[in-house]
Amino acid sequence: MRRITLSVLSLAFLAACQPGVAPLSDEDVAALNNLRDAYVQAVLAGDADAAAAMYADNAILMPPDGPAIEGRAAIRASEAEGAAPQGFTLTSVEIDGQGGLAYDRGTWSWTGAVVDTAEAVTLTGKYVTIARKQADGSWLVTVDIWNSDAPVPQPE
Repeated sequence: MRRITLSVLSLAFLAACQPGVAPLSDEDVAALNNLRDAYVQAVLAGDADAAAAMYADNAILMPPDGPAIEGRAAIRASEAEGAAPQGFTLTSVEIDGQGGLAYDRGTWSWTGAVVDTAEAVTLTGKYVTIARKQADGSWLVTVDIWNSDAPVPQPE
């Protein structure tokens, strides 16, 4: 028992001695907001190249009901599938991080035709995006995951 207590105290001491990592600056938060807003505009415009440019070369996209999509080229191909939506919003609920790593958590709304139907439907859900600060000070998405609040409507 004494050995466990000493080990825990030693780990706590070592953790307390680590130099602090800077929290996100106001400029970082603004850049992350701009990244999200630029992505929305690219999706609404049906611009797969611009949408994929928001992702790091080794980014991983984790859509619902399917396998992970790895790499910017594969993400670009995924973005090019289908027509641009009639409406798309991302609403950030929380942005946080330290140093060169940040996350954006929020909700989304998407309006468009799904599953070979002509009728537009509106889907809603939530997302988490992880971004890394690049050497030039810009931010790129490295992990992106989302899911819907309800199943996608299926044609009758």
